[in-house]
Amino acid sequence: MKFTKMEGLGNDYVYVNAFDEEIEEKELPELAQKISDRHFGVGGDGLVVIARSDRADFKMKMLNSDGSEAEMCGNAVRCVAKYVYEKGLTDRTELEIETLAGIIKPTILPDGQIRVDMGEPILSGKDIPSHIDKELVVGEKIEINGRWIAFTLVSMGNPHAVTFVDAMDFDIAAIGPRVEAHRLFPNRVNTEFVEIAARDEVKMRVWERGAGETMACGTGACAAVVAACLNDLTDRVVKVHLLGGDLSVHWDEVSNRVFMTGPARFVFEGEYNG
Repeated sequence: MKFTKMEGLGNDYVYVNAFDEEIEEKELPELAQKISDRHFGVGGDGLVVIARSDRADFKMKMLNSDGSEAEMCGNAVRCVAKYVYEKGLTDRTELEIETLAGIIKPTILPDGQIRVDMGEPILSGKDIPSHIDKELVVGEKIEINGRWIAFTLVSMGNPHAVTFVDAMDFDIAAIGPRVEAHRLFPNRVNTEFVEIAARDEVKMRVWERGAGETMACGTGACAAVVAACLNDLTDRVVKVHLLGGDLSVHWDEVSNRVFMTGPARFVFEGEYNG
């Protein structure tokens, strides 16, 4: 099976072109686990399959490194846009990509960066989904490892719990899995740890559901900015510093839509025989 390794700010996935490769749907969870292994496989945060769509220009099917399917990934959708354009599957720079989170609209900019219309954030507790029946979940607290953590819930098509910290020097592996699997979140949750640097600048680490800590998370960066605005900690145009680099996020006040701009890069190509 031919594959392409791509990354967006270090959030790396193995991409397979289903126009050329035949993959059985039932085999995808096991394939994602094996191909994502950094010792015995290609290595990555998961597997992304690029396929035909009846509703959009292309379809993106994404699986985490543990084999679970994710609704969306902002870094991956930028890579998909770059892939289909650079590989000649389309000559359009404004695209529609079908995901489990709906139709996502990336635009390839003249400088090579990719701007993505991520849609409107979902803020209702039940719709995140969570077991918190509130229209807006801000400052809710849960007990993790004997300490109380306040968080704000945002869904960008996938669920996020955003918590604000004073500094980034903490053991994320001691906290992230406990929040991810907390009983409040029926589908588990991604967790963002955000340090406010200025009204237009934040730092962020992320514990991704099904993958652990990753270098970056596009939907997480968008959720972090929405949460920061809801807590009046930032303005609506914010640079987000992640371990793998920077994203620009704009929560538009008029349309209520979130726009994310960042890079996507080819790493290498090969054939997988696992």
